[in-house]
Amino acid sequence: MTSRRQFLRAFTGVAATAALTPERVLADPYGILTPRAALQAGIAHELQPTLRVHGVVRSAGRGLARVALSDGFNVVETDAEGRFELLTSPHRGFVSVSLPSGHAIPRDPSGIAQHFRPLAQMGAEQQVAFDLSPLDVDDSRHTALILPDIQTQDAYEMQRFHAESVPDVAATVAAHGDRSVFGLSAGDIMFDDLGMYPDYIEGVQRTGIPFFQVIGNHDLDFDGASDELTTRTFSGFFGPRYYSFDRGAVHYVVLDDVLWHGSSYIGYLGHDQLHWLEQDLARVEAGRPVIVVTHIPVLGSRYARDGEESPGASVSITNREALYRLLEPFDAHVVAGHTHENDHLYVHGVHEHISGTVCGAWWSGDICGDGTPNGYSVYEIEGEEVRWRYKATGQADDHQMRVYARGADAGAPDEIVANVWDADAEWRVVWYEDGERRGLMARRQGLDPRSVTEHAGDELPERRTWVDPYPTRHMYYAPVPAAHGRITVEATDRFGRVYREDLPAAQ
Repeated sequence: MTSRRQFLRAFTGVAATAALTPERVLADPYGILTPRAALQAGIAHELQPTLRVHGVVRSAGRGLARVALSDGFNVVETDAEGRFELLTSPHRGFVSVSLPSGHAIPRDPSGIAQHFRPLAQMGAEQQVAFDLSPLDVDDSRHTALILPDIQTQDAYEMQRFHAESVPDVAATVAAHGDRSVFGLSAGDIMFDDLGMYPDYIEGVQRTGIPFFQVIGNHDLDFDGASDELTTRTFSGFFGPRYYSFDRGAVHYVVLDDVLWHGSSYIGYLGHDQLHWLEQDLARVEAGRPVIVVTHIPVLGSRYARDGEESPGASVSITNREALYRLLEPFDAHVVAGHTHENDHLYVHGVHEHISGTVCGAWWSGDICGDGTPNGYSVYEIEGEEVRWRYKATGQADDHQMRVYARGADAGAPDEIVANVWDADAEWRVVWYEDGERRGLMARRQGLDPRSVTEHAGDELPERRTWVDPYPTRHMYYAPVPAAHGRITVEATDRFGRVYREDLPAAQ
């Protein structure tokens, strides 16, 4: 029985949460949920109807032991017979299974991953079953295709997604032969018009592989009275906002780092999500590779490239220190989109990958503002080794740079320049003249000359005049004389793969 004092405390917690203003959120994002408010919110949750879920996880008719299941707050494990019991509440929405390695990703006929069951909204008991199928290939060798920011706003953009991106993804899948392959759309699947989700799902079906989804800031119901209610359409199509699964030796985590505060959004991981993540990662052996996929970057370096002292609240996770602490024990990678560029950072032992986007600069052409081509990221896993590359839509796998003639960058009139969009500090870029090695190219911050031509100015690009060139750190420079022979730029990535592009001789 709830006492009058408990009820009043719970009401106070709900009222305090509802009274959040954009100004309060932005002024103190770390204090959105104070310990006292968290306690009160917890009591408020206790006032929700209790639901006892009884379930089983099976494979080929036999129960699977030690499989994790969650309602987004609590995590439980199956017993030796594959059975579990979860005490939850209907407002949690779903119970999801953290899919174990060696089993196929359950999916509906379109390919959308079905790793969850809706929680019953009536009654005190519910029975659920997850029947998994053993894989017919070894998923210790597998491939993840991560597609940030498809972000279609109208029929023209959706047509481009179907005509350009979907066939390219299908070809990449086919090129991986008998490997286990899955896709993951990393947020901003839509550009505010959520009625186009079925068109996206049709594209997923054409790729032939199962797809998971991440929620982005343009995937929200902006009329929702709370952050949770802004995700009702997304969850109606794709299930829980955050969850985990295993493929081979890799533990994958999908997060929702978009907090809508009524008039805009910030990057933030809520109390319940962090509570769940701590329990989820506690089951993962230290040192294992963990790949976290989210929409808004954890930190990014755009602020530094723009000359700012700290990142904005809408382009970074404001309480990122909590995430860094949880990822410390692991070989951790975080993959994000949102800023429509390629970038690599290493902070607190975490490798942050910010990937170029499917839509490029919002379907205004075929490149992002930093010159990265429209495309997506390909992660190829061999045991515990994680390799990656960027796949430019409509181009061969080895299309990894664009080389410009001497003077193409107005700020470097005597130099050639190469945009090596997926390069990090471990890449080596050298140049040759008529086959003779001339030396290393210098990595500097700059603007991609093609992006300047296509994006700079108030009237460009035609479809999105607010797009501008981005300063980026994956530009490489070398001085050359006005008259020179045939130039070859050779880039070697951290995995020893070599890519080459040529410039013709100039007299």
